[in-house]
Amino acid sequence: MDGAYLIPTFIITLIALIFASMSIKVVKEYERAVIFRLGRLIGAKGPGIFFIIPGVDNLIRVDLRIVTVDVPVQRIITRDNVTVEVDAVVYYRVQEPVKAVVNVENYHYAVLMLAQTTLRDIVGQVELDDLLTRREEINKKLQRILDELTDPWGIKVTAVTLKEVRLPETMLRAMAKQAEAERWRRARVIEAEGEKQAAKIMAEAAEFYEKHPVALRLRELQTLIEIAREKNLIVVSPLASGELGSTAALVKALKEKA
Repeated sequence: MDGAYLIPTFIITLIALIFASMSIKVVKEYERAVIFRLGRLIGAKGPGIFFIIPGVDNLIRVDLRIVTVDVPVQRIITRDNVTVEVDAVVYYRVQEPVKAVVNVENYHYAVLMLAQTTLRDIVGQVELDDLLTRREEINKKLQRILDELTDPWGIKVTAVTLKEVRLPETMLRAMAKQAEAERWRRARVIEAEGEKQAAKIMAEAAEFYEKHPVALRLRELQTLIEIAREKNLIVVSPLASGELGSTAALVKALKEKA
């Protein structure tokens, strides 16, 4: 008789252990468990250990960590009718697990599709120059719009980044020519500005020489000496007796001033 009672007790114990193992659930710190009981929403539980009713409760795990969505390359026509290829990266995380499970069927796929359409809309509204130079502003605008649209799903879009903007080969050649022309223009402006400054200095020197003819004579002699040194020549220049005294006086005045 004891053996007859032992077998049912063992079976009951085994069933109880299996039932208990199926009832105990553990959710990690970065996860939440959304529980449905006979189709009705019970709520989100976790992190840690909790119990469910096997066969009655249905559990869906939701990851709360930041997820990276790589938006495929989109072929878009900008506002100034230039065809570009743009791809982006979207960073988001689930803020409210219940909404992410109840309000949308597949929130990851929904975020990806929404990012593609929003990227096409925003890039299509800007010109090519703005797309290339104001990328940070476009990133913030995309992030703000996606965050507003995904808020009913319990999703928080933390950042959007344009990865690359690819231009047609003809547009690249045109931009290269434009950049080269801009460099030539700047070079000509700098050259003209230098000539203007040089002309101003020469005008001031002319006024000085007009007031001091002897200084002009000294400059002439210095130029002759430089030419003679370079060409290995001997240059003889006449100097009036009156100029000699004036020259000596000017040299003396210049030395005292120095």
